[in-house]
Amino acid sequence: MAPTKDQKPEPGDLIEIFRGTYQHWAIYVGEGYVIHLAPPSEHAEAGAYSMMSVLCDKATVKKEELYEVVGNDEYCINNLLDEKYEPRPVREILRDAHRFLGQELPYCVFRGNCEHFVTELRYGKPQSRQVRKVVEIGVGVSLAAAATFAVLAAAAAIFGSKDKQKRNQ
Repeated sequence: MAPTKDQKPEPGDLIEIFRGTYQHWAIYVGEGYVIHLAPPSEHAEAGAYSMMSVLCDKATVKKEELYEVVGNDEYCINNLLDEKYEPRPVREILRDAHRFLGQELPYCVFRGNCEHFVTELRYGKPQSRQVRKVVEIGVGVSLAAAATFAVLAAAAAIFGSKDKQKRNQ
């Protein structure tokens, strides 16, 4: 499902908040509130400091007003995996989200971040599109670097052997 900006969120909707260099995720639980997994550096006014969450190994599940979590940033409803997975029943999503409130959970940008948290609540499957993109880009860059190295090594071998042949003559 494509992200929507002008719709009013419904309980169980995923909220994507654009923090500049990354997105923070929350799940809408009704009456203007969201529940989200928040490392100590995650808050609307954190700015570049919020990138420090990559160094955290624990985060707290919080219930806060949507407007407080968003701050001056942009956000949208983004039930990104609705076409791939059947969303769990709303009452189960809300029940499980509230059960986590106040708990400190392990936090890892690659295996257990705020996006993993909300997708597991909505779909029963923890996934992070942000992490997947970073990994894909990293693999692409690595493959390009390896290909470049291979071409340079082949060129050096070919031209190096020609130079050696000329010297030996």
